[in-house]
Amino acid sequence: MRSGGGRIELVDLCKRYGSNDPPAVDHIDIDIQPGEFITLLGPSGSGKTTTLNMIVGFIAPTSGGIRLNGRDISRLPSHKREFGMVFQNYALFPHLTVAQNVAFPLRERNVSKVETARRVGEALELVDLGGMDKRRPHELSGGQQQRVALARAVVFSPSVLLLDEPLSALDRKLRQSLQREVKRLHRELKLTFVFVTHDQDEAMTLSDRIAIFDRGRIDSLGTPADLYHRPATQFAARFLGESNVFAGRYLADDVYEWHGRKWTVGEQGRGTGERVLIVRPERTSLALDEESVPSGSNAADAVVTDVSFYGTYNRIELTYGDGSVGCAALPVGTPAAVRPGAKVVAHWRPEDQVLVTK
Repeated sequence: MRSGGGRIELVDLCKRYGSNDPPAVDHIDIDIQPGEFITLLGPSGSGKTTTLNMIVGFIAPTSGGIRLNGRDISRLPSHKREFGMVFQNYALFPHLTVAQNVAFPLRERNVSKVETARRVGEALELVDLGGMDKRRPHELSGGQQQRVALARAVVFSPSVLLLDEPLSALDRKLRQSLQREVKRLHRELKLTFVFVTHDQDEAMTLSDRIAIFDRGRIDSLGTPADLYHRPATQFAARFLGESNVFAGRYLADDVYEWHGRKWTVGEQGRGTGERVLIVRPERTSLALDEESVPSGSNAADAVVTDVSFYGTYNRIELTYGDGSVGCAALPVGTPAAVRPGAKVVAHWRPEDQVLVTK
């Protein structure tokens, strides 16, 4: 099966459904590299699915452009774009066998029977469904049906594969298994994958880059590690994983003031505009008193409101002095004194925090 990915460029792309409606997609720019796995992540109504539908050609942009390998395809009908598409609901033909479902795109392209049989066999082996070609969709599990949908989407060797929340209907264990399969498929075929999800963990697990959508705009774009460890905005920090968010103010001399405390921020604190200080749970430690806080750390008073066991760590929910809620992720074996109602001091190293725009 031929492999290789196409380059997709979204240039000042906009979509407005009504002249008086706010834009569903508001002037976005993304340059998706050949063979890249990019995820469009965001809450419902943020514009991610509308963007995907414009890429595939199901809806037309109001303005802006979509380019495939430098060629403008903004007004090209969807069936001429030659993109593979995987839907949330599988969209299989119930009266056709597995092989017939997978062969459908090849029949539409008038591929010979011999070549169709060869490609269908390859595609089913690729998704570990060899020997199931004569079954019908109702005889398959949800995960197997989604594998059929994946095989059908790649059997005609597209340069781009678009996936619209394809795993959201599956249970957690099966979903994690299919995530690994999708990642393997991307690695083997080297296609350009554009994946839509609202699941943060899924985006982090699969993606080369993530575009975080908020109210029709791209709030942040970067690698999972960069977006998690060094988010640029409060929205990105809150949406991608949990955070301790301290809304204070930046003072002169690299000092951040919060609820009567003054913290060292270093050069990262310099600049203008309102900002908040972010600390991730796994970077947050707890002490039972001020004297136990390591020298040089920043610290905040808190009350433990909940302790939950997550197998490899305990999640300690905290309420801080200003009423905000955060948490710490501590190794199993957390002292028994750290229990609901306990007064503690959360602390972290200055290099483990980040200031983001409000």
